[in-house]
Order: sequence, then C-alpha cells, then structure tokens
Amino acid sequence: MANLQARKNKEGRIISYSIRVYRGRDPKTGKQLTPYACTWKVPEGWGEKRARKEAEKQAILFERRCRQGGMADGRQTFEEYAEYVLSCKITMGMKHLTEIHYRQSLQRVLPVLGPMKLRDIKPQHLNLLYQALSSPDARNDNEMEEVKPILWKILEERGIMGDLPTKGGGRVSLARLRAGKTVKPSTAQRIAEALDMPISTLFSPVRQEKTLSSRTVMNCHLLVSTVLGQAEKELLIPFNPARRAVPPRRGEGGDPNYFQEEQVGEILNALETEPIKWRAAVNLLLASGCRRGELLGLKWEKINWERSSIRIDCAMHYAADRGLYEGPPKTKDSIRTIRLPEETMALLADYKAWQQAEIAVQGEKWKESPYVFTGEHGGPMNPSQLGNWLTRFEKRHNLPHLNPHAFRHTMTSLLLFSGVDSISVSHRLGHSSVATTTNIYGHLMQQAEDRISGRMEEIINRAKTGATDKEE
Repeated sequence: MANLQARKNKEGRIISYSIRVYRGRDPKTGKQLTPYACTWKVPEGWGEKRARKEAEKQAILFERRCRQGGMADGRQTFEEYAEYVLSCKITMGMKHLTEIHYRQSLQRVLPVLGPMKLRDIKPQHLNLLYQALSSPDARNDNEMEEVKPILWKILEERGIMGDLPTKGGGRVSLARLRAGKTVKPSTAQRIAEALDMPISTLFSPVRQEKTLSSRTVMNCHLLVSTVLGQAEKELLIPFNPARRAVPPRRGEGGDPNYFQEEQVGEILNALETEPIKWRAAVNLLLASGCRRGELLGLKWEKINWERSSIRIDCAMHYAADRGLYEGPPKTKDSIRTIRLPEETMALLADYKAWQQAEIAVQGEKWKESPYVFTGEHGGPMNPSQLGNWLTRFEKRHNLPHLNPHAFRHTMTSLLLFSGVDSISVSHRLGHSSVATTTNIYGHLMQQAEDRISGRMEEIINRAKTGATDKEE
C-alpha cells in the first residue's frame, strides 16, 4: 500500500500530498532502496475531504504504475542513460557511421549535461547548452600557431627542404606551413622539439573566432532530443524538455553546387585524355547521379548489360575504427535500378576489358574483388582516392572545383531543366520521398518552372499567330 502524507502551509491548510511506494531492498547490499515518490498538489478551492479522496485515488494509480515497472525516479545521469539509448539503437541495427556521428555529438554535450540527472534537466539547461555550443569556445581548434620567418632560415641553414625528421625516427609534414597556414599547438611543439628550440622562438600563438556550424549544433540538439525522448517513453521523466527548448536555427547551407551544360562539356572533353578507369567513373557519376559510396560499392554482377542498367543495393564506407567496409545505402529507398545511356554502358564495357587485362599483368599482386572500381592493385577503393583524383584532374585542366556529389546535383539540374517530373528525379536519386528532393533542390525546381513557363508563353504566342494567319 502506498504511503500518503499531507503537507500543510503556514496557515495549516493542506496544499499537497506526498506519495511514496516501497521498492524493497538491494539484493547485493541488503539496504533498503529509495522508494518511488511523487507529489500531488491540491487544486485551489478544494475542500480537505475531497482532496484526501482524490489523493488516495492518485496513490493507487501511482502504485499500480510502479508495480508494473512503468515508473522510475529519473536519477540516472544523462551520460549513463545516453549510453543505454545508443546500445539499444546499435542492437536494433543502427548504422556504424550513424553511431560515430551520434558519439561525436555526445562528446560535445556531455561536459554540460553528462553529470546531470534526467529528472533535473529543464528546457533552460538545453537553451544554455545551445548558446555555449554556438560560441567560439566550443571549438578546440581556435588556438593555433603561426610560423615566424626564423623557422625558414633555420631549415635552410640545416639543409632541410622537405618534411622535418623527428628524434624518434618519424617525420613532421611542413606542407600546411609552406602553404601559409597555421598549425595546431601540438604540431608546432613537435617541430620545435625536432629542431631543439623553444616553441616561442619559432611560432606565435594566434586566436581564431570560428564557431561550430549550425548543422553541428543542430545535430547535438537532435541527439539530446532522442535520448530524452526515450526517457519520456520509458516514463523516467514526465516530458521531453527538448520539445520545449528553443532549438538552434538551421543554417542556410547554400544551394547545391552544380555545373552548367557548357561546363559539363568541358569536363567530358578533358576526360578524353584521362585513363579509362576515371573516364568511366566520372561518366557514371554524372549519368546515374549515384552517391560516392554507391559508385564504389557497385559490383560487376549488378550491371545488366541487356537492359543497360545498374542495381544500387550497397555502398562502400570508411570509418577510422573499422577501415573500409561494405554496408547498405543511405536509406532503404536508395536501393534502386538505374537505366544508363548507351555511351556510359560502352565506357563500362571498355573499362571492364581494360581491368581484365590489368589483372593478367599484375598476376599475384592483384587482390580479387567483385567491385567495378577498385584500388590500384584490386580490392575496394578508398572513397578519398576518388576525391583526390578529381582534385588533381581539375588542376590539370583548369576546371571548376570538382567533388563526387557535384555530379549528382548536376544530373538533377539537367533532368529538371529538361522537363523531367520531380517524382522520376526523386526515384533516380534514391530519395525516401519527393519532399526530400524538393527540400534540397527547391531552387532548381523553381528555375525549371520559370523556363517551362517561358516556353509555354512562346507556344501560346505561336498558336495565336498561326490562327491569325489562317483567318487572313
């Protein structure tokens, strides 16, 4: 039976009832556990008899919830409970990269919320957290070191032209410094130790005022909301305070970068002088609009030569703690079949013949792989390798900045400007809904609509002119 105790004010009037439910004893220590507890406040104007009767009713309901295991005291810390929530999501199949992103956000949140008990977290605490994350102090790379001219004089005197050898046998890259950029204090310290000189002689501290991106702060908010939302579902707290906090504003982010038709022509012409492997890769990125990981996860067996199509059902991922690994695409809707132009299929056929010849040349050096695009000696290709090649390619041919995702945006713009409907474009992109496509490419859709409207005006005017000519 729940214990009911009245609480009175200075005038002797009952203002609330304290309800406690016995929890038993700790099986390990034998000590009595802290009872479940709650407070029921007497509404204004209620009589003592009516209030007592309602309090007894609330006590019965409270005890029932406790006995059914649906009530807890919320005394777990945010850090403890967040780890529990993440472990549940991992068990339910959360992607490894998603877990990494969650933990990155968690590390930013824990200094403030980590030691707090779930029941003590209020919307105000979250608002203060978001303010702190939006200040320059939230970044750990604002304290940098700027090189002094004396460093280059010392390196020249000692005949050091490339990277700097360290006492432990390693080397310190000087590429950032040679490019006129600042370095982290730890890097500056290694350079000073390698030259056996005080760091203050070689470097000057520089304070930057960069802040975390609005997207990073928003990701922290989403993590907090997820953790506290689960606590609310499990009845550990009465409500999710993240719903009542003021979340950070999403940044504008800018419109997706894409290439104009004439730029696409320049890129394709420049590709004619490049190896068949990269010609096929870039052409496929442009023709299919697939993501980088989807391109590198494509297998030869997923190419339908008769129907001129590819099947996207996996992607190549990279994580620092796991290295390269194959996983599912971004969403379940990203699993799709894409029809390709004849020119792209012909390039893939030429590339396959080249790859077979390369396998024969390398012999035992070649690592067997089912993937279309591989590393230099077979096996899966690291996603960074594609980006690095595009950077070198753009510099060789004086092209605009290239990155794999820009070709995805370019394909979308070309299709929309050609009058292809948004549903078809959304399916080709592998978006979970047309709304996703609209959110990302809304400005392109508006431009496409303006062009279509202009063409309709031309058609109507031609129709009017034709009708007038007939009357005459």
